[in-house]
Amino acid sequence: MPRRAPRHVLGGMRTPRGIPGFLKTAAICALIAGLLSPLAPAAASETGTAQATAAANDFCGNQCSDILPPGQNGNATLAQILLNQAFGTLPEHAGDQLGPYADLAQEYGGLTNDRIGEFFNDASFGVPADQVASTVRPAGRSDVTIVRDKRTGVPHITGTTRYGTEFGAGFAAAQDRLWLMDVFRHVGRGQLTSFAGGAPSNQGLEQQFWRHAPYTEAELQAQIDNAVAEGGERGRQALADARAYLDGINAYIDASDRGRSFPGEYVLTGHKDSITNAGTIEHFKITDLVALASVVGALFGSGGGGEVANALSLLAAQEKYGVREGTEVWESFRMRNDPEAALTVHDGSFPYATRPDDPQGTALPDAGSVEPEPLVHDRTGSAASSGATAASREAAGTALSSAKRGMSNALVVSGEHTASGHPVAVFGPQTGYFAPQLLLLQELQGPGISARGASFAGLSMYVQLGRGQDYAWSATTSGQDIIDTYAVELCQDDHHYLYRGTCTPMEKVERKNAWKPTVADGTAAGSYTMRVWRTKYGPVGHRATVGGKKIAYTTLRSSFLHEADSIIGFQMLNDPEFVQGPESFQQAVRHINFTFNWFYADSEHTAYYNSGDNPVRASGVDAEFPVWARPAHEWRGWDPAANRADYTPPSAHPHSVDQDYYISWNNKQARDYTAAPWGNGSVHRGDLLEDRVRALVRQGGVTRASLVKAMADAGLADLRAQDVLPGLLRVVTASPVTDPVAADAVKKLQAWVAAGGRRTETSAGSKRYADADAIRILDAWWPLLVKAQFEPGLGSGLFTAMTANLPVDEAPSAAHGPTGSHAGSSFQYGWWSYVDKDIRSVLGEQVKGPLARAYCGDGSLAACRDTLLGTLKEAAGRTAAQVYPGDDLCAAGDQWCADSIHHRTLGGIEHRTIGWQNRPTYQQVVEFTSHR
Repeated sequence: MPRRAPRHVLGGMRTPRGIPGFLKTAAICALIAGLLSPLAPAAASETGTAQATAAANDFCGNQCSDILPPGQNGNATLAQILLNQAFGTLPEHAGDQLGPYADLAQEYGGLTNDRIGEFFNDASFGVPADQVASTVRPAGRSDVTIVRDKRTGVPHITGTTRYGTEFGAGFAAAQDRLWLMDVFRHVGRGQLTSFAGGAPSNQGLEQQFWRHAPYTEAELQAQIDNAVAEGGERGRQALADARAYLDGINAYIDASDRGRSFPGEYVLTGHKDSITNAGTIEHFKITDLVALASVVGALFGSGGGGEVANALSLLAAQEKYGVREGTEVWESFRMRNDPEAALTVHDGSFPYATRPDDPQGTALPDAGSVEPEPLVHDRTGSAASSGATAASREAAGTALSSAKRGMSNALVVSGEHTASGHPVAVFGPQTGYFAPQLLLLQELQGPGISARGASFAGLSMYVQLGRGQDYAWSATTSGQDIIDTYAVELCQDDHHYLYRGTCTPMEKVERKNAWKPTVADGTAAGSYTMRVWRTKYGPVGHRATVGGKKIAYTTLRSSFLHEADSIIGFQMLNDPEFVQGPESFQQAVRHINFTFNWFYADSEHTAYYNSGDNPVRASGVDAEFPVWARPAHEWRGWDPAANRADYTPPSAHPHSVDQDYYISWNNKQARDYTAAPWGNGSVHRGDLLEDRVRALVRQGGVTRASLVKAMADAGLADLRAQDVLPGLLRVVTASPVTDPVAADAVKKLQAWVAAGGRRTETSAGSKRYADADAIRILDAWWPLLVKAQFEPGLGSGLFTAMTANLPVDEAPSAAHGPTGSHAGSSFQYGWWSYVDKDIRSVLGEQVKGPLARAYCGDGSLAACRDTLLGTLKEAAGRTAAQVYPGDDLCAAGDQWCADSIHHRTLGGIEHRTIGWQNRPTYQQVVEFTSHR
């Protein structure tokens, strides 16, 4: 059955394809004549004489580069949207970074330092005079200019006052991402469907995030107030910066409304009238920033959760093997501290969330009693359709899982091992592929601010990932556990619980949404109510019984009610007077309460720090499972009113300065530091970076080009082919393969492994893979072999429970992650370590941290070989159309297209698909030549 690629917001827009041809032409001609004409006066009223911006204390020596596809311009008028839909034309700078980004995958083999500019932007400060495209004084202000360069249209914002600088940042952000910012402030408030339409994907999106952060308006404001109060002088400055930033956004809204140059999506969704200009684009307010921050934190910075799923799989293991052996089996699959795992910090131990010797307070559910707490109630119209209910189930699974999407990587090499003697870094976040992109580029220069880089749209008062005058920084998702599940005992009824001995009512928080068809989203009218029951221990996620007692399982997150706290850390990163070296960098990111790995490079030093508010748990509490909601098992020092607790000190967080090299691809941070997601074992995609960077360091003379090549090569590698397939083939070929079908498959797989195990085109633009048959065979074989290898020993019940903790596969063509298929990021979660350790055990090879028992062939090499050969022959017989069944973008059997990256539409502009790369979305290449 063909897969359907999920669509969000305007992904299913019916214009103009849903309009008859003659009306299509008439509409476009009218829009060209009538809607484009006001643009010039509106722009001219804000544009001054073009002028260059000076390079402000830039110590990078023209060796800082970056890239962010598809392009800087994420706004489009109605006329531009219709032209794009009809003829594929793009607004200026909407897609001009997509080509260089895509081309690297085919051309990285010949990369030199001199050619980096073909695939990345120049990220130097300032704009040369001959490269200035426009200069704007927003709202006629004299204290700020926005200069955009010709090549990419990136805004270079220079202010003579702090207020003017931030006003310019807000104005430029709205110029580039107003519609997207509006979409995500509604996502954060759980109001997307009422704003943009009731498509099932929109329903799922708002449900996923509102379940994570179901705040009232008063709570959004309180988070601002608390962050300011606790931040002292920096907190007060952050509030002033945010207000100036909002003033800039709202000034652009007013100017675009007067000039009728606002994003066309407002017309298509019924918020504005294209003829009369009636309707309103709501001004932004400060609580919108907290709503936006909650979305970013939920997507990338809140590790943990999944304790109920862990409990269910543990119970299944104990039912299968008995309590003692079942627990051992479960622990061996969990791999909390696997000795073969790739590490970011090479030395030292940083114990966190380790397994207690004598667990206390664990509240495992009674068998068969667990039920997820329903979020959606009172469905009417299209909200009651099968597609809508399926979207709700998927959203609930994503929100309650510990398998957060990491999607970022970093490669940093110290100057001791580089050709220049200066550190080199290639790093960036893998934030998915959207049109427009969630991030935007900018340069900010003003009093106390000097930085260029990427920021999330609507939160760009500071650069969040980028470079300063003589240093650069980036982050990857870390995933350590800051979310715990508590079992609250019910009393009186289903909506009262015992809190420290007192029967206490739960708090009901609701969001009522309704929608009707628009030009953008033809989903029939519908409505529903989202309802969350909250306790002192967090929102209710499941209900069950424990020892016969009725309980509710709640999730308590350390960053709940603290979505705004990280603003101080980002402010520090942008302040050249604060960040003077690796130690002050680490001090800055300590103020970021989201769970990230932070990396730093200047001309002399490199550094790393793992951020997040890691709660200090009560002695004996096992963070992997639900615990009783009783004072003895609460976080130490926990204040439920403010959701504050004692947190582990900075020295307990993995950190380092001037290590020979750092790699991160959402792998394990350090020895004894437990990450919440499963799968940190002997095979992880972090190994793809580790192997390549370690080899470069041993060779010496690392350059920007060689480090980019290592990243790009890893980004085309099939992790299974490089790190697991060789062992599988050793088992298969332990005796001669006589079956002709299996023998042919083995030959093709061996040739692919020998060629490097990459998923690459035969030639640039061919849209056909070299080793296509081998790739097809492995894609078909992997799920078959995993099931045949493990299900007989585990039993179907335990096998199914374990796959709920960790999916079997995450190949590029799989529909996975927050954006479904065509998402780029691959091989983060899968059973690669289980297969690897089990196969090596069967082969009699040394395995550190083995599984509790052998599974393939019950430990017999001959029986294991028979199992693998049988599934291999079955896989080889599957056609391309069976392995790649097709979807809205691809015909069945089109292997390259099945893997390809598609920028998911969050507005009205569509972009072409590009070939698969497993690579950061925004990426920097930096090598500073000097220091202040």
